[in-house]
Amino acid sequence: MKQQYKLIIALGVMISILAGCSKNFLDQPLQNQAPATEIDYANLSLMYRPVSGVYRTASSGTFGKWISVAMITVRSDESEPGNDDAGQIAIHNFQNNVTVKGYWGINDMWISLYGVVLGANSALAELEEFGKNISAGDAQNAKLLLQYQAEVRFFRALAHFWISRHFGSAPILGIESNDPNNLANATKSSVEDLKKHVIEEMDFCIANLEDARPNEVAAPRQGAITKYTALMLKAKAAMDLAGNDNGSPYWDVVLDCTNQIIASNKFSLFPDYYQLFKKPGKLCNEAILEFQYSDFGIGTGDIVTSGGANETWGNFYLFQGPENTFGAPITGPGWMVPTQKAVDFLTSRNDTLRLRTTIQRCGVDGEPNTTFVTPDGDAVSGNAGKKKYFNGKSYFPKSQMSEGRQDYGGNNNVRVIRYAEVLLTNAEAKIRKGQNADDVFNIVRTRAKLDALTNVTLQQVLDERRAELLCEWWGERFNDLVRTDQAATVLPGFVKGQSEYLPVPQAQEDANSNLK
Repeated sequence: MKQQYKLIIALGVMISILAGCSKNFLDQPLQNQAPATEIDYANLSLMYRPVSGVYRTASSGTFGKWISVAMITVRSDESEPGNDDAGQIAIHNFQNNVTVKGYWGINDMWISLYGVVLGANSALAELEEFGKNISAGDAQNAKLLLQYQAEVRFFRALAHFWISRHFGSAPILGIESNDPNNLANATKSSVEDLKKHVIEEMDFCIANLEDARPNEVAAPRQGAITKYTALMLKAKAAMDLAGNDNGSPYWDVVLDCTNQIIASNKFSLFPDYYQLFKKPGKLCNEAILEFQYSDFGIGTGDIVTSGGANETWGNFYLFQGPENTFGAPITGPGWMVPTQKAVDFLTSRNDTLRLRTTIQRCGVDGEPNTTFVTPDGDAVSGNAGKKKYFNGKSYFPKSQMSEGRQDYGGNNNVRVIRYAEVLLTNAEAKIRKGQNADDVFNIVRTRAKLDALTNVTLQQVLDERRAELLCEWWGERFNDLVRTDQAATVLPGFVKGQSEYLPVPQAQEDANSNLK
C-alpha cells in the first residue's frame, strides 16, 4: 500500500518572525516530512525512515535552537543577555509583560517544541501503517516496531517535558491532535498532568527500548535513545513532581530509576572533565543523551545530524562564541554570557578544573582589546572589552576542527543529559529518603579533582549540581531554585507564583482562546 506524506503546519498560525530576516512559519513543513514522497508501507526495510526524521527534527536545532537556549539561560543566575535585545532583557528581569508575550523568541520556542510533538505524532501514524503489514509470526519486526515507536514517543515526551518546565500549563497533544480542527481547539493540561504524562510515556519507552548505552547501539544508529535515556527522563519528571517535599512518593521513583542506571554498570564518567565537552568526549560512556553533529572529518560539505540526512548544522555553539576581534573560527555574537556570580561561585569553592573548563576569558572591564589565550592556545580578544567571559563548555578549539572548516563547534555534539547528573540526582534522592549519599556524590567530586566529603547534606548536593552542570543551558539551575523554593531569594526580580514560567505567546492566545 502506498500513501503520501502529509505536510503538517506547525500550530496552524501565520507568524512573521524576525531573526535577521522574516520567516513565515505557516509555509514551513515539519523537518521530518519529505515533500509529497510516496512510501510503500509494505516495505518494512523503510520502517526506520519516519523515526530518523524525528531525530533529525530534534537534533537539527529544534531543541538546541539558539533563541530557545538563550531564553532558558537568562532566567538563572548563570547567564546574562549578551545583547540589548528588549525581549531577552525583559525575560532576564522576570517581566512577564506585553513585551515578553509578544516577543518573537517566545513564540518561536512554542512552535519549535510543539513542532517536535506534531512531527512525532506524524511519525507514529506512519509506523502504524507499517505495523499493519507485519505478519502475526514476524516477531522480529513486531519488536522493532515497538522499539521505533518508543524512540519517537521519547522525543514527544521530552518536548512536553520542556514545555511544562518553560510554559507551565499547556496542551498535551496526541496523534489525534494533528487534525487541524483538534489543534485549533486544544486545551491546557496542568503542569502536574504534563509531568505525569511524561512518566507514563517513559514506562512504555523503558519496556521497549534497547538495554544498552547510547554509544553501544550498533552503527549507523549509534547514539540512539535507549532504556537508560528513558529512565533518566522519568527520574527528572518525578523529581520535578516531588519538589521540595522529602515525603513525596515521587522520590521513590527518582531513586528507583537512577539506581537502575547505576546498577547497570554500563556508564562511567569521562576521566578528563575539560575534554568531555570537546571532540574527545563526543558520545563517550558518560552520554545519556546527546544531539549529534558531524562533518565526517572532511573540509567541505554539509554538517549533518543524527537523523542522517543532509541537514545544515544548528547554531547552538555559534551564538555562544565570543565577539573575537581576531575573527574566525573562535567567534560569534556572544549571546549567552556567563555571569560574574558564576565565576565567583566556582572560585569560592576552589573548583579550579570546572572553572577552567566552564568559563573562558575574552575581555576586561575598561580595557578594550585585551588578548587572552585559551588552554588550547587560541587567541581571543573581546570586542572593545564589552564582555568578559564566554562559555568554555561550548568552546571548540581550532586544533580539533577538521582542516578547512570554520564552523565554530560544527563537529561537536550537544550534551543534554550526562551520567554525572544521574549520580547527583541519585544522591539527592537518597538524602531526601534519609540515606547516605557519599558514595555516588564523591564519584563526581573526584573527577573534578575535589576532596571527598562525608555525611553529605542536601545543600551540598544542590551546590555540586550547580557546579557540575554550570553553563550547560538546559534550565537545571533555574529549575533547582524553583523546586527547592530558593528562587525568590536568589534571583533578583523573581516573584513566587508569577515568575516560574514564560507566558503563553500572545500569537497563540489570539489563535486559540483556550490558551488564555
